[in-house]
Amino acid sequence: MGEKLYTIPVNDAFEIDCECPICIMRKTLETNALEFIMGPSYMEDDIRVVTNKVGFCEKHLKQLYKHQNRLGLALILKTHLDKTIKDMEKFTEKNAKISVPSLFKKKGEKSEMKSYVEQLDGSCYICDKIERTFDRYIATIFYLYHNDQNFRNKFNECKGFCTRHFDVLHSTASKHLSGDELDNFIKELNLLYIENMKRVRDELEWFTNKFDYRFADEPWKNSKDALPRTMMKTNSITEI
Repeated sequence: MGEKLYTIPVNDAFEIDCECPICIMRKTLETNALEFIMGPSYMEDDIRVVTNKVGFCEKHLKQLYKHQNRLGLALILKTHLDKTIKDMEKFTEKNAKISVPSLFKKKGEKSEMKSYVEQLDGSCYICDKIERTFDRYIATIFYLYHNDQNFRNKFNECKGFCTRHFDVLHSTASKHLSGDELDNFIKELNLLYIENMKRVRDELEWFTNKFDYRFADEPWKNSKDALPRTMMKTNSITEI
């Protein structure tokens, strides 16, 4: 198994007792990306060229702000602002003789300024960094399922997946598997998802029952953390 297939982080995630190992993999990627950009790398020219161009989404900018390196974030955002201002000034100079509405809308097509603003608003260095590796992790799941019986056992013994990542596996399976192996994977995936959704549903129901005085003296069983685990199942939430 080649190192480039990222088998270690995938295997590690499937060994964790959780409601969705893929959520855990993605959260680890996010944490690593945040630490990377707030470490010494933010001073590297090639990194700053990219962050200057794409910036960050609202979620990840808030997370970066919570980091201890406020000076690093300020420097990153300062040069990002420099580039944004420079680019926007070019558009305004180019369109100086065009009416204001036309800056953002031409007949049947978007103006250069509007396309630039939309692209800038929808881009994020952290998101891009996560997605590049996340796609490889998904491919590695299928690689291990096909080549490693130990991993296949881990797959079938896990607690299933959140709805979002169930869909990711379901929709991409045919790109990596075929024939009987594909059919078996889909059957196993469906069973894992439905059985574990029912398990969490039942635990959540018992959690609500414990607020009824009639069940006050009954044990909590596995329901004390049923609510956050349900939130992971339904919305891929890994921390509250």
